[in-house]
Amino acid sequence: MTKCKHCKQAITDNFCANCGHAAKIKRIDKHYLSHEILHLLHFEKGFPYTFRQLITRPGHSIREFITEDRSKHMKPVAYLILTSLLYTLVAHAFHADDFASNTQNDALSHSIYGKIQHWVQTNYGYANILMGGLIALCVSLFFRKYRYNLFEITVLLCFIMGEGMLILTLLTLFYGLLGKGAYAILLGVISLVYPTWAIGQFFDAKKPVSYVKAFFAYSLGYLSFQIVLLLLAMAIDLISR
Repeated sequence: MTKCKHCKQAITDNFCANCGHAAKIKRIDKHYLSHEILHLLHFEKGFPYTFRQLITRPGHSIREFITEDRSKHMKPVAYLILTSLLYTLVAHAFHADDFASNTQNDALSHSIYGKIQHWVQTNYGYANILMGGLIALCVSLFFRKYRYNLFEITVLLCFIMGEGMLILTLLTLFYGLLGKGAYAILLGVISLVYPTWAIGQFFDAKKPVSYVKAFFAYSLGYLSFQIVLLLLAMAIDLISR
């Protein structure tokens, strides 16, 4: 008679009737590891479904995630971190990360503020979470009558910023063909147009004022993040003297 290694009850089947533990643990091999990685990322259906929904109907799909069904989408924070990592890897592979470095002069790049900006550029996943928090505050102020709490709006921003990073990743694949000028223009346009459209659609797709408020809320949040970085750099500089 086999005993469960978890609760010590007798097992007569493949699983313990008392706690559900497997009677025999499978060996860890490449199939086990690949399944665990896919399950962690919810990649079997979550990633492709989330990407498709956020590229075609972002506001509607995020609202459905928050209020109706959360089983199909990839988790918002994981989606943001994964897409930010993909962008960082692709930007480095195609030397698009040199673009940001070349736009700074030598004095600025060696300053504390320049070093903080370099950290942001190499850690987009964490930086986007921090920036998303500030943007969420601005969005909650501009759209306070809709009564979504700050955590729900943070989820909204995680999805939107994650999809934005994925769009920029696809754009970066053509960095060599576009050149720095066209790449910079498209980078700026996509970075503002997509969030504006997605946020406006989330709150009220039929009202043009929703998109105007979304534009200013997102822009103010981004500006606030840059101000915080500048203040942080100034504080570190004063302390280090």
